[in-house]
Amino acid sequence: MADPVDLSLLCQGDKGAWDGFVRRYAGLIVSAVRAVAREQADVEDLVQEVFLRLCKDGFRLMRNYDPTRAGLSTWLTIVARSTARDVLRRRQLPSTPIEAVPEAMLAVAPKTVERLKYPDTLLSPRQKLVLSLIYERELDVAEIATTLGVDPQTVRSTHHKAMLKLRTYFSQDENQAAPGDDRPGSRLNN
Repeated sequence: MADPVDLSLLCQGDKGAWDGFVRRYAGLIVSAVRAVAREQADVEDLVQEVFLRLCKDGFRLMRNYDPTRAGLSTWLTIVARSTARDVLRRRQLPSTPIEAVPEAMLAVAPKTVERLKYPDTLLSPRQKLVLSLIYERELDVAEIATTLGVDPQTVRSTHHKAMLKLRTYFSQDENQAAPGDDRPGSRLNN
């Protein structure tokens, strides 16, 4: 069935097109919002928010509707539900302005660095250097290759071989653990 609402007219701000759109889809939007609303009293406000969102910024959201991706009814249901959820979520957030929150409350806990313990002779000096540059200095392969004056493939290969040695070493350690000894991180040192 062809949709009787002309979205191009609606997006141009035509009042008749908007009135027809509201008459045609208000029930659908109310239904979608009711599925999300916690209380019946919220429904009217949430429906109003959906319609405001649809016509906001010169009907920007309506202009972005793509009929090849979904039918209009499906798309409006998704928009209505997500708008209602967003509004309800915002209502639950504390209304303290960020400037009033002490800086210590916004601070991120310092990162704890754990170092692996393995025999000093397990990795070659170049493998240790490549691992250090990748994981401690956070350089990418191209930067490491330039720093060391080698081909990027050499860096990747060195990294790969070092990781294989470490995996082999630590998997052997797990296989040789004493029965009942399930202490995680026995080779980790803070």
